[in-house]
Amino acid sequence: MSVHEQDRLYALKKLNLLDTLPSDSFDRITRMASQLFDLPIAAISLTDEKRQWFKSRVGTEHSEIPRSDACDSEVTETSTGLTVPDLLDSPRYQNSVLVQSGIRFYAGAPLTTREGHTLGAICVLGHEPRNMSVHEVSVLQDLAAMVMDQIELQSAYGRLDPLTDLPNRSQFAVDLRDMSRTPPPKAVYVLFSEVIDVASLGSLQRVMGPAYVEELARAAGRLLGSTLPEGGRVYHLGPCQFAHLLIAEDDDDVVKAAMGLRKALRGLTTGEAAAVMVRPVVGIARLRLEDQHSIDILRTAHSACLDARLTEKGVALYSPELEADHQRRFQMLVDFRSALESPDQLRLEYQPRISTRSGETVGAEALLRWAHPKWGNISPAEFIPIIEQTQLAKQLTEWVMQAATEQASRWQANGLNLCISVNISASNLEETDLVERLLAAMRRHDLPVSSIEVELTESALVDYSPIASNQLDALLEAGIRVAIDDFGTGYSSLAYLQEIPAQVVKIDRTFIQRIEQEKRSRTLVKAMISMAHDLGYSVVAEGVEDHQTYAFLDGLGCDEVQGYFVSKPLPANQFEQWLETSTPQ
Repeated sequence: MSVHEQDRLYALKKLNLLDTLPSDSFDRITRMASQLFDLPIAAISLTDEKRQWFKSRVGTEHSEIPRSDACDSEVTETSTGLTVPDLLDSPRYQNSVLVQSGIRFYAGAPLTTREGHTLGAICVLGHEPRNMSVHEVSVLQDLAAMVMDQIELQSAYGRLDPLTDLPNRSQFAVDLRDMSRTPPPKAVYVLFSEVIDVASLGSLQRVMGPAYVEELARAAGRLLGSTLPEGGRVYHLGPCQFAHLLIAEDDDDVVKAAMGLRKALRGLTTGEAAAVMVRPVVGIARLRLEDQHSIDILRTAHSACLDARLTEKGVALYSPELEADHQRRFQMLVDFRSALESPDQLRLEYQPRISTRSGETVGAEALLRWAHPKWGNISPAEFIPIIEQTQLAKQLTEWVMQAATEQASRWQANGLNLCISVNISASNLEETDLVERLLAAMRRHDLPVSSIEVELTESALVDYSPIASNQLDALLEAGIRVAIDDFGTGYSSLAYLQEIPAQVVKIDRTFIQRIEQEKRSRTLVKAMISMAHDLGYSVVAEGVEDHQTYAFLDGLGCDEVQGYFVSKPLPANQFEQWLETSTPQ
């Protein structure tokens, strides 16, 4: 094979046209050619190493013929147009497949790139001998130019990724549309492969440099291309993210194929050395070509890919149930904005805290409740962790602070000197004006600093930033008490107790609720109370649900308790009624 032919074949395969689905953009041109020349057969053919493959055709069922029998091959070899008035008179073609199919006339014009590589030809064929006029030859050449314009458009205008030379998501959308015209007989799946966790991509670029990640993407693209079945097409969608379509019998077959694909990717190497931080996963989504848009298909496949990161085998089928959960979470974020403006969706309930020494109510924890207009009451354990990861966390805490200070003011006016505890998230500590806003709200209602206590979880306090440290110092300076909530569930409890300017430790309910069943829990709770007291903290036990637990904690010197044994969380008016009827424990 000559160097010129090697270069030509490389240019052809780089365009990713061979063995692709029929396309409207090319079929229009072949239909036009057939009509203009009043001939039954027209085709756009590409000259591969041993075959002539038809990207588009009218009037023939053949998708390819041997290159040796093809007039188009001669067009490719000479890069010039060819007219054969009667194939039976041609020594080269009189015994060809074309003649055996009843073809007598051929005319073709070359499809040549700007670099001079002839890819194939556009041709018209008939069952009777005929001649071509100069004008007709010119028309055929114009049609060839139109084909090349279309090919160049696909390459130049967003159909090919410049880094990997692979088709991108725009081409995926086109191919999907073309496939929907003639759906395959078996099930169609899209496999979404992610070579590196996107969350780790920044670290990898910082350590290895962008060029390393780019080479990794090229290597992954080459590997995927060589791993797929004949005719498979790989799409580069994002940084080290790829997709391809797979026709399979059932889910089991495609999962098996995905496992093999992931195994191949795990052995991925680059030109420098073994790939660092390569953790490939594959998500699978089954397609419904008749009613799915390409954006939805890629979204569901990527959703499955994200699910695959949470599994040991690194492969996951798209789950409508998990998708419904993700959709619900997203919708909660959208709806929470309007809930903040609504007068009747959000409310605070108050769970009493009582002193074990006196049995009297000394305070209450303010707990946010959300009555969703469609879903009803949503558990705070479901929506608060989602909100806290977004910019809505500031608005959420602002709403709670305003509602809590207003309630504290009403209780103060009625002679109830209770301390209300409000929960603050880790993201709130990064707000430089957090304490200033809280103090301003308290000043508006003429509240003493003893009327509000701030609760912070261990996760919010571990490795807190300088901004968070300044906010904690400001709380301490203002005289507002800080409580460490969910104590015992973090990872650095003993270390940060020496550093955090807090006055209260709230032992997490998971320890308290096991006291009656587990000796280890009793030992841990006893040690926590003793250690906290030795360090100068007041201790509150959460989740107290029976008298035996209460008595045990009282015997250990626990300062306060909170839980259903005392009372469930109550709306403000019911809380006041409870206060009137409750008796010291």
